[in-house]
Amino acid sequence: MHVVLYGGSFDPPHNAHLALCLFAAELLHPDRFLISVSNNPFKRRYAAADVHRKKMARLLAGELAGVGIVAEVSGWELEKKQPSYTVDLVRYVRSIYPHERLTLLIGEDSYREITTWKSWESLPSLCNLAVFGRSGGAETSHAQSDAFTEGAVRFIDFDYPVSSTQIREAIAAGRKVTGLVPSSIRHYIAEHGLYGSV
Repeated sequence: MHVVLYGGSFDPPHNAHLALCLFAAELLHPDRFLISVSNNPFKRRYAAADVHRKKMARLLAGELAGVGIVAEVSGWELEKKQPSYTVDLVRYVRSIYPHERLTLLIGEDSYREITTWKSWESLPSLCNLAVFGRSGGAETSHAQSDAFTEGAVRFIDFDYPVSSTQIREAIAAGRKVTGLVPSSIRHYIAEHGLYGSV
């Protein structure tokens, strides 16, 4: 079985997250997506409470399920009640799926900084990497992948210029985010008055 791990703050999840997952499903042919809601040690606070971020991630998983993709949400990082690092998450997932193929999805910007991550040298023995970024961008970072065996890092051209920060600012300003956020998540945000919505 092939498990794809996708972690993020999902504050909120938006159409770029959805598009990336759909693209990954098409290219990588995973049997299961595991979406992990992060507790990033380098991020001081989140705009939405953990419970809302997890519920919105579940709605994202529901969007994937709607097109036949098996996806589940992990709240393991949140339940730790302390900062979580990528290597800790990957080790946890590996403990659940000790013999399965595991691929970690990350963005180009994160990949550029991978050598600053906690115990990043351990990742090659734990998983493969799929790096999503602008055309040619990730390719310039090949030197970063020296620790990974050939074929363990796959660079995928993906440029979807939408960010959670942009979404939050638009909602706070009263602008519509139709077309930027899946409808199920958009309705959830409005229902709970997140990000200054009314």
